[in-house]
Amino acid sequence: QVQVVESGGGLVQAGGSLRLSCTASGLTFDALNMGWFRQAPGKEREGVSCIAWRSSTTYYADSVKGRFTISRDNAKNTLYLQMNSLKPVDTAMYYCAATTVEGVCLFSDLRLGVWGQGTQVSVSS
Repeated sequence: QVQVVESGGGLVQAGGSLRLSCTASGLTFDALNMGWFRQAPGKEREGVSCIAWRSSTTYYADSVKGRFTISRDNAKNTLYLQMNSLKPVDTAMYYCAATTVEGVCLFSDLRLGVWGQGTQVSVSS
């Protein structure tokens, strides 16, 4: 059974940092393109960052570029999202997603992949 589980969310003050983790089981982790999405109350789910398994090429939404860093540890079957300089607008439920589609990591492919239940990130001003 394929499963993706996020952890690491919490409450932090503006300017602070958090690191989210995502573990995937039931799939060959190092053959997955993976990424992070977020959804704030009343807003659509948006792609935050994505990493391709073959090239480790990364992509970031403009809103998080320079503040967030996506990485993966294939030996630990874990994906990370290091979030620095957090802002209240970053408050959202953060979701991890995985896809077996190869090549460039695309949010459109991830949306059709396997999702976790999400972890809440709240940033106070």
